Amino acid sequence: MKLLILNGPNLNLLGKREPEIYGSLTFEDYLEQLKTSFNTITFDYYQSNIEGEIINKLHEVGFSYDGIILNAGAYTHTSIGIGDAIKGITTPVIEVHISNTFSRESFRHQSYISPNVKGIIIGFGMESYKLAVQSFL
Repeated sequence: MKLLILNGPNLNLLGKREPEIYGSLTFEDYLEQLKTSFNTITFDYYQSNIEGEIINKLHEVGFSYDGIILNAGAYTHTSIGIGDAIKGITTPVIEVHISNTFSRESFRHQSYISPNVKGIIIGFGMESYKLAVQSFL
């Protein structure tokens, strides 16, 4: 099984950014834990702060991977383009969020991605990614 974890804007700052919300672990360190826990899965990882690069990556892998785990960060609430890119590919996508977006500012309650994904995992910290991986098994 081959999965892509695709992270959007500011998630490169995990471990430094607002640790009271996002924790103190870097994503790279967490990814190593995932790889150890799921050693039969091939993981690819991509992070970008640029909307078009996220769309390009979805197009690139969206017909050949077994699954995509997407945390689009703030683009979740603004990007019709990312939502349309997901609608246009055949690889199933799980939307994840580290924090419970519904317990935060009201603008975070809207997702332009959710209508086009297989499922949504919200609010379990970094373990949201692990739950997403398990959903593909």
